[in-house]
Amino acid sequence: MTTLYFDCFAGAAGDMILGALIDAGVPFDEVQRALGSLAVDGFSVSAERVMKAGVSSLKFRVHETPAPGAEEASGHRHYHLKHIYAAIDRSALSAAGRARATRMFQRLAEAEAAIHGSTMEKVHLHEVGAVDSIIDIVGTVFAMEHLAAGQVVVSPVNVGGGMVKTAHGVFPVPAPATVRLLGDAPSYSSGVQMETLTPTGALILTEYATSYGPMPAMRVSRVGYGAGDRELPETPNVVRVFVGEADRGAAAMRVAVLACEIDDMNPQIFGAVMDRLYAAGALEVFYQPVQMKKNRPGTLMTIVCAPERRDALAALVFRETTTIGIRHQEMARLCLDREMVPVETAYGVVRFKIARLDGAVLNAQPEFDDLAQLAADRDVPIKMVQAAAQKAWLDSRQ
Repeated sequence: MTTLYFDCFAGAAGDMILGALIDAGVPFDEVQRALGSLAVDGFSVSAERVMKAGVSSLKFRVHETPAPGAEEASGHRHYHLKHIYAAIDRSALSAAGRARATRMFQRLAEAEAAIHGSTMEKVHLHEVGAVDSIIDIVGTVFAMEHLAAGQVVVSPVNVGGGMVKTAHGVFPVPAPATVRLLGDAPSYSSGVQMETLTPTGALILTEYATSYGPMPAMRVSRVGYGAGDRELPETPNVVRVFVGEADRGAAAMRVAVLACEIDDMNPQIFGAVMDRLYAAGALEVFYQPVQMKKNRPGTLMTIVCAPERRDALAALVFRETTTIGIRHQEMARLCLDREMVPVETAYGVVRFKIARLDGAVLNAQPEFDDLAQLAADRDVPIKMVQAAAQKAWLDSRQ
């Protein structure tokens, strides 16, 4: 199974990600042709080798040229959301690629609208339709389709620090849109006083990541370096992507399992504790009813996490619950290969979690949050959207 690992020690931006993918072997001329199929005027692209703190890397550039029909904002050309959707529809991307690119712009518009208390239809042009963002997103979708990775792992992302100037004023890093798009993906600041993670970078990484964390067991065949615009002190301003095959001969994934019983806590607190555990990096959290000493009914709390998160999650349990002791052990975990695939249905795009073993699909389940949101938007029962999604998935397999 083809595996990608994005090493985001210097953050990420759309042009850096696309540059890294091209440097890792995606043909630039094919990317150029795919972008040309958008039939959007006002740009050209180039790719050149540059040095970043002594590391040879590829710089992907978007050059704006005069174009009728587009609007200017903050010195850059921008397009309305409806025009972006139309351009994607006529592009050379596959049906799944077009659905994914459309969904990504929808996510971007929804994030901006939520932050500014607006609607997707009224969101400002500079927030969604910048020509360089269009090129970076569509180009990346094409490049990812070209690589056809079954597993995409993303490292914790360096977001930078300080303040950043936006169309709405000066905001602390990470910018509000970046925070919203990043969601619960792991991130940190190296202390460098500049924005190292852009909204487009956060959008792309969270769209494709099947998991987050350290580099997985893999046999690396290619490495790509995508350069950013600015220089960082002592660190190359690049995104590094490893391309290779999952190492089936490697040891199974190691996980830590924490457990404790509680019989003296308000049961309403358990829900909030579960939310906080997931936000802090837990892989699984579940509760089971148990009978405890003195014949009291209680709850067995079990937490599965990466070994390096054990102490932090144990501290959270001690802080948030009434337990005074936690058992823990480390064990191996076998997992099917997983991938999120967008599927177009009669009600809209639904993400499916596809599980494979040695390339064979063993399970395909629609994301319930997508089903619920589409059902609410269209005022129909969730079961109808679910049935339509399952049918669309099966039809796409024929």
